Amino acid sequence: MMSGVPHPVTRLVPERAAVDQETFAREVLNGFQPVVLRGQIADWPAVAAGRDGDRAMAGYLAGFGSGGKPLEVLIAPPEADGRFFYADDTLTGFNFHRQHVPIGTLVAELLRFAETGAERPHALYANAATAPEHLPGWEDANPLGLGVDAPARLWIGNATRVATHYDTSINIACVVAGRRRFTLFPPEQLANLYVGPLDNTMAGPPSSMVDPDAPDLERYPRFAEALAHAQVAELGPGDAIFIPPIWWHHVRAFDRLNVLVNYWWEHRSGAAFIALVHAIEAVRDLPVAEKVAWRSWYDHLVFAPDAARAGDHLPVSARGILGAQSAERTGKIRQFLIRMLQRP
Repeated sequence: MMSGVPHPVTRLVPERAAVDQETFAREVLNGFQPVVLRGQIADWPAVAAGRDGDRAMAGYLAGFGSGGKPLEVLIAPPEADGRFFYADDTLTGFNFHRQHVPIGTLVAELLRFAETGAERPHALYANAATAPEHLPGWEDANPLGLGVDAPARLWIGNATRVATHYDTSINIACVVAGRRRFTLFPPEQLANLYVGPLDNTMAGPPSSMVDPDAPDLERYPRFAEALAHAQVAELGPGDAIFIPPIWWHHVRAFDRLNVLVNYWWEHRSGAAFIALVHAIEAVRDLPVAEKVAWRSWYDHLVFAPDAARAGDHLPVSARGILGAQSAERTGKIRQFLIRMLQRP
């Protein structure tokens, strides 16, 4: 492994050289498989600054601070060993706190940690700072291209570990400075990941309770099966990785000053999670026979390959919420749900 830190996963994420917008759209975007894009952003000025060392990278970042809003920074104590997670087994609190600081203050503190050689500093992590709000001018200086209609989000910190989670959006993550390891699990490994609370999370999506760098297989035995299906990617400055929605990923940053930029777009699956939570309330605890009966509805109207044609026997004007996807249908569904949820 490039990082030099042992890891239980040896299967590598498929990779290819940098791609242009047409190739990305044709061969990567709709594949529903993660892909490493080596050197995709190698020509960014930000990557060049990082190659000149931590001080040059810090200065480059601080140069975008004029007029930008303070960044939300997660701060964990040294004993967290860089892992942002729950505080204890009660899962009611977290082992970090949040603070809003200007970009200049953050990079100065990261540089201080780096240059004083602290063995176990506090873990600092700027959390998905949108470039237009927090680092104005970044996107003009470092354009991604690829036809991505989404703002750049910056993740800036020292050696940190982000718990295994998923995104509801298409994601491309680009390493500007430092080295990062992505450990990915396909969506069908959900049951083997021992997912934590759905309604008390660190940053939106729920996370796996297992640390893939040091899995406790006595406590979480099914995780061994998840590891058998996992893929790993080691990225350096200039590299990028495409991650489809619902793919679980654990992210580890290794160096004293790490910078990553990601883009989320086409938020296609957020409403699906809301529907899932409502199904827990409405369906999960029904008698088994009733659940089996309702499964036929879900299969016919949602999961069958031809589910979009389930209303074809009706006149187009009468299909209502069974009609083809459109803004008009979305409005009808929302109004229908409001009426149904307001019933006693």
